Amino acid sequence: MQDSFDITTLIFLGLAVFVIWRLRSVLGQKTGREQPPLDRFTRREPPVAPRPAPEGDNVVRLPGAASERPATAAQAEPAADRWAGVAEPGSAVARGLDEVARLEPGFDAKAFIGGAKVAYEMIVTAFAQGDRKTLKNLLSRDVFEGFDRAIAERERRGEKTETTFVSIDKAEITGVEVRNRVAQITVHFLSKLITATRDAAGKVVDGSPDTVVDVTDVWTFARALGVRDPNWQLVATEAGQ
Repeated sequence: MQDSFDITTLIFLGLAVFVIWRLRSVLGQKTGREQPPLDRFTRREPPVAPRPAPEGDNVVRLPGAASERPATAAQAEPAADRWAGVAEPGSAVARGLDEVARLEPGFDAKAFIGGAKVAYEMIVTAFAQGDRKTLKNLLSRDVFEGFDRAIAERERRGEKTETTFVSIDKAEITGVEVRNRVAQITVHFLSKLITATRDAAGKVVDGSPDTVVDVTDVWTFARALGVRDPNWQLVATEAGQ
């Protein structure tokens, strides 16, 4: 019996290490304005320079978001289709991505979107589970405080939320801003979720454990550019249309 427990524990520990390692190659950093997912309240504050995350934090690093490779002549004069599939040539988003890439030539927009999708699912799930430790490492301070208040209120009422991801149907960069070498990239998500909130007696008081719902969210991630720390953090969330 003890051997079985030990083997099972080792398996889950191995999976946890793998997941953390996988996610660390994808997001994390700080700037602030917010609301928790599915609990729609909004805060907006001026952006501030992100602070480095402590070494070893469970952050999600967006692949290719920061590179130590020097700029080349080709990168200095990007092709018109550099952001094909991500942004229209000459659009505000394309110009913003050009500015990000000017400061960090290795920036990969498609890899960023892939990492943002991982972070989106991870944050929504952690919020539903009340997993403050995971959230604290993925959110700016102001965003975390908003999420923490929502979780605390849910706990005060004795409620628990169950959330299951069915799919993320779309993740599109809709805004890019670079100010004082701090980049903010906004991503529009369309997803399908099954979500339900139960009271202390187990009765469903919100949502449905059997119904798939369409959810639209607009999230903004930020980090300081031109620094060795490649971590991004969620700095703003709002319900989309």
